[in-house]
Amino acid sequence: MQLPRVALIVVALVGCSVLSAAAQVKKSEMAGIRNFSRVDATVGCGGAVDPAAMAGLRKEGFVSVINLRMANEPGADVDAGRAAAQAAGLKYIHLPFNAASPDPKVVESFLGAVADKANQPVFIHCGSANRVGGVWMIKRVLQDGWAIDKARTEAEAIGLSNPQLVAFATDYINTHKR
Repeated sequence: MQLPRVALIVVALVGCSVLSAAAQVKKSEMAGIRNFSRVDATVGCGGAVDPAAMAGLRKEGFVSVINLRMANEPGADVDAGRAAAQAAGLKYIHLPFNAASPDPKVVESFLGAVADKANQPVFIHCGSANRVGGVWMIKRVLQDGWAIDKARTEAEAIGLSNPQLVAFATDYINTHKR
């Protein structure tokens, strides 16, 4: 009789841990940014960014921007984003990440950029926050030691919604775990 009770407690504790990951993501409105959220004091995430919003990111305390959008995406103006970021005093890192054909080398570059303390606080964006969620899930597991389920819950709260990107992130994690 004790074993089912212990199992129930373990399941409840794991469930609370996973829910706390989603609760950590704070969604808010920010002019010119689609799907803006704060993960913690050093990381913000979002979707499409109007170049005019770069000054607002700087005022919010960010020092760098990581853009995961492809230059040929509809609505993506990488050059204008870079110019606006630099004019606002932000470091601009463009890591084009194709969700339909994810490149592990881009993930490696992302992990290096996001781990670099000189880039923090960092704002990470793509078109919708889907790709941001995917690479953030990988970062949480490989760099922060989170369980995959907890990292996925947080990534989904950020914007991860593509099943193929979830599969890519999970495979990447499983092949790069130490």
